Amino acid sequence: MKKATKLSIAVTTTFYMLCGCMGYAAFGDSAPGNLLTGFGVTKAYWIIDIANAAIVIHLVGAYQVYAQPLFAFIEKEAAKKWPKIDKGFKVKIPDLPSYNQNIFMLVSRSVFVIITTLIAMLIPFFNDVLGVIGALGFWPLTVYFPLEMYIIQKKIPRWSTKWILMELMSVFCLLVSVVAGLGSVVGVLLDLQKYKAFSSDF
Repeated sequence: MKKATKLSIAVTTTFYMLCGCMGYAAFGDSAPGNLLTGFGVTKAYWIIDIANAAIVIHLVGAYQVYAQPLFAFIEKEAAKKWPKIDKGFKVKIPDLPSYNQNIFMLVSRSVFVIITTLIAMLIPFFNDVLGVIGALGFWPLTVYFPLEMYIIQKKIPRWSTKWILMELMSVFCLLVSVVAGLGSVVGVLLDLQKYKAFSSDF
């Protein structure tokens, strides 16, 4: 698990740093939020299609990871309030085994997906909103809690060199999160000035 985590963090960090640095080197301050759209008309359109397909695959998986606990909570609470709601029916598909389908589950999850899709379409400045969310979640979830758990687990004494370095890193990452959050909020405010609903060109 430790090796897999280290490898995944290394690969992800390398990928994002390369994208960020290359995008800035190529486009400067006018780098597009979606780096793939910054190349204009190109003969290698298939590369953009493959990259966009990879993004869709990534987001579908991430959406499931984040949405499943919410779905489970909603379905559990609904089952408590309305005990008969979790009754389902068998769905038969030719050449496949039948499976049980729950009407409430189907409807509630579909409505959730429709609502989140509409919200995403209403807010076309996705990158800035994502930046705000990322800035809010980065320091506490990626830095502070893991570091504090590590310090407690390894019983690192206060004011030791290791403890001081780890706390300094935590403070530095907090400052980065604050600056990134402020930048993203400014981006959202600027986007709101020229905002048109359901438009990607605003």
